[in-house]
Amino acid sequence: MTPLVGREAEREILQAAFDSDRSEFVSVYGRRRVGKTFLIRNFFKDKFTFQISGVANVNTPEQLLNFYIALTNTSDKIEFEKKENWLEAFEQLKILIEKSRHKKKVIFFDELPWFDTPKSGFIQALEHFWNDYASARDDIKLITCGSAASWMINKIINNRGGLHNRVTKKIRLEPFTAAECKLLLKKKKINLNNYQIARLYFAFGGVPFYWEEVAKGFSADQNIQHICFSENGLLRNEFKNLFPSLFKKPQKHLEIVRALAKKSKGLTRDEIIKLSGLPNAGSTSRLLNELEESGFIRRYIPFGKKERQSLYQLIDFYTLFYLKFIEKVPASTVNYWLNSFDSPKARTWRGYAFELFNLVHINKIKEALGISGVESSNYSWRSKNPENGAQIDLIIDRKDMVINICEIKFSAGEFTITKAYAENLRNKLSTFIAETKTRKTVVLTMISTFGIKHNEHSLGLIQKELVMEDLF
Repeated sequence: MTPLVGREAEREILQAAFDSDRSEFVSVYGRRRVGKTFLIRNFFKDKFTFQISGVANVNTPEQLLNFYIALTNTSDKIEFEKKENWLEAFEQLKILIEKSRHKKKVIFFDELPWFDTPKSGFIQALEHFWNDYASARDDIKLITCGSAASWMINKIINNRGGLHNRVTKKIRLEPFTAAECKLLLKKKKINLNNYQIARLYFAFGGVPFYWEEVAKGFSADQNIQHICFSENGLLRNEFKNLFPSLFKKPQKHLEIVRALAKKSKGLTRDEIIKLSGLPNAGSTSRLLNELEESGFIRRYIPFGKKERQSLYQLIDFYTLFYLKFIEKVPASTVNYWLNSFDSPKARTWRGYAFELFNLVHINKIKEALGISGVESSNYSWRSKNPENGAQIDLIIDRKDMVINICEIKFSAGEFTITKAYAENLRNKLSTFIAETKTRKTVVLTMISTFGIKHNEHSLGLIQKELVMEDLF
């Protein structure tokens, strides 16, 4: 099996669950292709007493047949019977557990939401299995996993019925950081520098399965061309399967995503409703929550605003890249990206993608600034005066009475601060201080790809400087 890369914190949780002297109910969820199954199988390896994966888009009898086959494949020494309901099926699982010689009984249900077919009684049977049997023992490690984050949260983690507060440990599996992607490439003996890795990250984020497609001996843009734009590239049509794999009725989720893709800094709930045509109701709030829990969007409060003025922002790199470029280019177009990656449109997109890249790696920024131990909050900010147009990419508001005003710039070399740009930065600072009336010390922090070219305009203006290397 391919060695496991990264996932240090997640491995600690799984190890703690395995080592504990009680039965554990572990729930693992995260978006499609993020590596949930790979993590569980790689971590537990030969320790499984029983494992099964749900089958997509089949009925209850077929899921029960799948369960029966998994039981018989696990042990040829026990005569199992194919059952017609889940309560009886779980009784068969108990027989397997009783006969197992494993000291710790690791039971793995992969793609758990697929078992929950209409009127199947699966959830009720799972409740009964855990409450009446597993939790009364001290040796069962029940691992449940699913890509449909909203289902996992509503039906398992926040269950209000028999499974209420039964989950003992949960793991929301996030995409890889840039450093983890670099480590994955190293395992594949692919040597790309951080600049090239960042350009790949801009196009498809930190989803490990996507990075498995990166080929040795090619630049970032050559790989993007093949993976995203060639007729048989993995990410050419991935978008069509992405949302249906997570949500039963994904059309409304897609309407929200497409609305958010039009405004990089985000939209209010009312603006989303206006652009998408969705109702001003609790159902829309539920859709937003599901997208947030699945890692596609984030909800944040701009600096100085109240909670009702929250913005929702699309933060999934691949979704943004698909809607911006892939969707608009016919598959028959030859070498589109290789001919377009330096176009004004592509440069503008990279500038925004680098801002998002910084947001994803905010902990690395705080570490590089030496403020990891200081309590802080992150914001963006826009002037109240539309004529002024002043806006700030990232604000780190610290409890030690300091605010880092972060200006983020992506370039292929050292970034030059011109006289006009320096005046613009000073205007941002003065406007921010005047409008917010902050009493904190404001520190202008420049985050760029390869640093800034120091000249008379940067002297005395930029007080802290970070480069892309700091994010790895």
